[in-house]
Amino acid sequence: MDHHHLYTDSGAGLEKLTEERLRGKDLADDFNATRARDDEGRQLILRELFGSMGDDVWVEPPLRVAYGNHVHLGDSVYVNFNLTLVDDVDIHIGDRVMFAPNVLITTTGHPVHPDLRRDGSQFSAPVYIDDDVWIGAGAIILPGVSIGAGSIVGAGSVVTANVPAGVVVAGSPARIIRHIQDADLQYQYRPPRGLL
Repeated sequence: MDHHHLYTDSGAGLEKLTEERLRGKDLADDFNATRARDDEGRQLILRELFGSMGDDVWVEPPLRVAYGNHVHLGDSVYVNFNLTLVDDVDIHIGDRVMFAPNVLITTTGHPVHPDLRRDGSQFSAPVYIDDDVWIGAGAIILPGVSIGAGSIVGAGSVVTANVPAGVVVAGSPARIIRHIQDADLQYQYRPPRGLL
């Protein structure tokens, strides 16, 4: 199936896709029902749920997926509460990526004209998040987006376009705020300023 063109993912002849979705949702439900001390049980479920998963991955429940098996995580990924992955096609997440709470990544959208979406038609495009990216709380990553290595997506941002490596983006739609520099190696807490 070519996901760059419009398609539907349910109905006659698509029972296999429906079963694949239900399997992922069942595994996510099992994961979300684990006890806080059951690290081993959660890891076993995640390895069954995701298409691939590196070492030293931590995912805080709850987690929501469309399928789960289209998600590929690198090593040392940290996921905080309420990650939602609409993975109708692949989501690739590199090494040492960090997710703050309430992040949404979607590979799927619908056409603008209502006549084209009446039957549930949709399109899908993979999402790529490179190594060492930090996604802030409540960020939304839209279909087809790539986020370059080391970049930061600010809290509440809506990422509608590719993000180059080594930048901070924020806003809706997200825009480059600044480049990450060697001066950023010197950490200093900066309290919030007054509104401009």
